[in-house]
Amino acid sequence: MADLHPDNPYARDRFADPATQLTFPPEAQEKFEWILSRYPTKMAALLPTLHLAQETWGWISPEVVLYLSELLELSPATVFGVVSFYNMYNQKPVGKYFLQVCTNLSCMLRDSYQIYDHLQEKLSLEPGATTSDGKFTIMEVECLGSCDTAPVVQINNDYHEQMTIESLDQLLDGLK
Repeated sequence: MADLHPDNPYARDRFADPATQLTFPPEAQEKFEWILSRYPTKMAALLPTLHLAQETWGWISPEVVLYLSELLELSPATVFGVVSFYNMYNQKPVGKYFLQVCTNLSCMLRDSYQIYDHLQEKLSLEPGATTSDGKFTIMEVECLGSCDTAPVVQINNDYHEQMTIESLDQLLDGLK
């Protein structure tokens, strides 16, 4: 049997627990029905449904993949293929504040690596890790598509542009 490492495709935590039964809460179910009404097929509604699921549960667990595959009448492989293709879907739990630092060329030239290093030091975190209180997760990302306002840090769904170490510290102090 293969060693069970976190990134191993055969690791037990990559498969849904069949005993776990998920359902959208009533408000999310209403949003789901609205999403379905806007698309010609259930397959076309997959991306917004994944966003709704992540908004509801905070990340896309194997159980969520299985639940959505049943709701949308798609194979779990199809749903997981989309989840694993896009970096906007979290495949592991993240903190209340998910901080993504762009380190692509424009941001790199404007000191994003110094910002990223400072963030790791300030929060005492390794990349991809979450603080013990569950507040912060940090991640380096390839491109946030805001090159003209580099360097960019995305916190949850909000972009913070033309960041400096000082402006990042002020922003973090406001989140605590």
